[in-house]
Amino acid sequence: MDVLEQVSHYFPNLSGEQKSQFELLEPLYQDWNAKINLISRKDMDHFNTHHVLHSLGIAKVVEFPAGTKVLDIGTGGGFPGIPLAILFPDVQFHLVDSIGKKIQVVKDVVKQLKLSNVEAQQIRAEALNRKYHFVVSRAVTQMEKFMPWVKGKFKKEDVLDIPNGIFYLKGGDIDEEMESLNISYVSYHLEDYFQDAYFETKKVIYIPCEGKR
Repeated sequence: MDVLEQVSHYFPNLSGEQKSQFELLEPLYQDWNAKINLISRKDMDHFNTHHVLHSLGIAKVVEFPAGTKVLDIGTGGGFPGIPLAILFPDVQFHLVDSIGKKIQVVKDVVKQLKLSNVEAQQIRAEALNRKYHFVVSRAVTQMEKFMPWVKGKFKKEDVLDIPNGIFYLKGGDIDEEMESLNISYVSYHLEDYFQDAYFETKKVIYIPCEGKR
């Protein structure tokens, strides 16, 4: 099943432009991967499931309204930010990573896809001064390291009936790690939304920005 078939199966209301953008993802990343080995060969064989669909797991648990500002920390080659930006064209995404060659790839992909709602920047998250409604990320580090990076990064006004906060893609058992931090969170199991066996251990963790219980 190609990426468009997979994405359309779970997100059936795509526009023609969105379909074209999703179709372009794999060839763009294959081309870049041949140059800088951004994604392991084994993972590239499962690019559509492991990267595109996994990123869109966040969209199964939250629908960002138009005008929402979202920060993707440690975006790497643009995940989860780029698939989410295709799905939510009226949402502003700021994709950051400290590694310049990865941001170079992101900027090129954004240009090729004509994504006007994405800004890519080489910067450490803790150096950012802007504020956002939500932060997204894909298991870039342990939560105890991640939480200080987002401190003070959230806008006060909520855009949904849940508080602004973090949507974090994570695999395996997260409960012990989260309980040790004494922060409130909700786990969403992606196997409830996607049929592929890859998602059996994958979760989206939502952490409201007030954090502390």
